[in-house]
Amino acid sequence: MKTVNVKLGARSYDILIASGLLSSLSGLFESYKIRRRLFLIANPKVFKLYGEDMLANLGAAGFQVTQIMIPDGEKYKTLQTLENIYTYLIAQGADRHSTIVALGGGVTGDLSGFAAATFHRGIPYVQIPTTLLAQVDSSVGGKTGVNHSLGKNLIGAFYQPMLVCIDVQTLNSLPERELQSGLYEALKYGLIYDRDFFSYFESHLADLKSRVPDVLERVISRCCEIKAEVTSIDEAEADLRRILNFGHTYGHAIEAAAGYGGITHGEAVAYGMIGAVRLSQERGYLDASTADRLTRCILAVGPLPVIDFLPGDGVFEAMARDKKRQHGHMNFVLLERIGKTTVASSVTEESLREIWSSLVAIQRGVKTT
Repeated sequence: MKTVNVKLGARSYDILIASGLLSSLSGLFESYKIRRRLFLIANPKVFKLYGEDMLANLGAAGFQVTQIMIPDGEKYKTLQTLENIYTYLIAQGADRHSTIVALGGGVTGDLSGFAAATFHRGIPYVQIPTTLLAQVDSSVGGKTGVNHSLGKNLIGAFYQPMLVCIDVQTLNSLPERELQSGLYEALKYGLIYDRDFFSYFESHLADLKSRVPDVLERVISRCCEIKAEVTSIDEAEADLRRILNFGHTYGHAIEAAAGYGGITHGEAVAYGMIGAVRLSQERGYLDASTADRLTRCILAVGPLPVIDFLPGDGVFEAMARDKKRQHGHMNFVLLERIGKTTVASSVTEESLREIWSSLVAIQRGVKTT
């Protein structure tokens, strides 16, 4: 089992990564002194796959577990779903000695974490991510929250889990599109932080798409190590942590314009990374051959959905509401080179529109210069 520690003083926690981890969950909970009163939050699909066995195993070990079902999908990451969670917690007698357990993807983790951060002004929670995207990104770092109709993740809190348990075997049940969505986010870590990791990802992409366990475990572990290191230095995104937003400025805007759930987070970030690579080339940081190499690698992960139905003005309006905007300027994370970032704020609307046109052209299979 691989253990990655997120160093945050008294709020430090471990990320445990292994195949078959769910089968030893009760023992891990006991060793990490997880409280016995648990509230397991999952959607029906994930609960059917893993929740029933978890209830049985944890119950046999003396844990009292109550399940809370939430709808499946990004469109349900809302204040209404959060209120439903609060109502169930109150009705079932949850208190400050209870622990929330998030079983599922990023939507479940974000909702559960925000509920934990705010119920009784904060109770413990554990992340058990079952999608690649959640395993390499949303389950680590303490970002929790919900979407608003005017923007993604505009309402939330930084609140760290007690423990993150990643069972690589859960990826065997993941639909192909969801696996690809996670791979886009995993690729991001190599681009922004670790050139050698990018080369490993690039050369092992076929193995990753074929779900070779040891390759997946190595990639997940390295992503968690990078995010743990960045989060330990800059928990609340005051400086360094901004690099994790590479591709997310356009990405979040595309998600919002498409209606949450129409395009997956990873797919939207893939388009955003291509846009950021092009802007990096335009600014003179990347040469043409490097920019083409990075774009080819992103596109090799898998087919991207059409975006030409999205109104460009709608994308730009969503971008203007992005929470990363400061003093009227949109911050763009760009690449100085593979593994090294810089932040640009003086990006003109003309440049944004040119990049949008190039993204639509790529989706149509048209080569642009």
